[in-house]
Amino acid sequence: MLKNTPQTPADADDRWRGGHLGRLMGLALRRFDERVLSLMAHDANVPLALSHLAARAQVGAAHIHITRHLGLHGSRLTELAHQAGMSKQAMGDLVTQCEAWGLVRREPDPRDARARRIVFTDTGLLWLDAFRTAVAQAEAEFRSQVGDAVATVVALGLEAYGSEAPGARAAVPPR
Repeated sequence: MLKNTPQTPADADDRWRGGHLGRLMGLALRRFDERVLSLMAHDANVPLALSHLAARAQVGAAHIHITRHLGLHGSRLTELAHQAGMSKQAMGDLVTQCEAWGLVRREPDPRDARARRIVFTDTGLLWLDAFRTAVAQAEAEFRSQVGDAVATVVALGLEAYGSEAPGARAAVPPR
């Protein structure tokens, strides 16, 4: 039998753990990314091999980080990792996998001969265009489900909240 302690009170109500804002945003992001990947899996413009990978859930949300963050003229691995909030090693593994799938390639950085840039291949650009189309459709579906007014407020709120530098409010006590 579990003894009542400050850590395990008899009347503990932990429903907050399933309904707080961070969890809700995480669930929404996961649903959105899954919908985008599903749409991409059925896009006739996506190369068949990539379409099959997406349909079999071999392409996941982590791979979306590259699609979301890789600059049109390429990016260094450290830039990609930073923008995606991942370690350089984890991003390197993703880039290697995407390289094997023909989405990206590594090439010398024209600004620094010691550095390498990751750039989209022609196949990767097709993938990026399919991503753009799928994101637009998923956003339209979201708007349809919650209404234009709510979708606009959500987008504005997330933009304002997400644009603040991480840790900027660390010194501000919670309300």
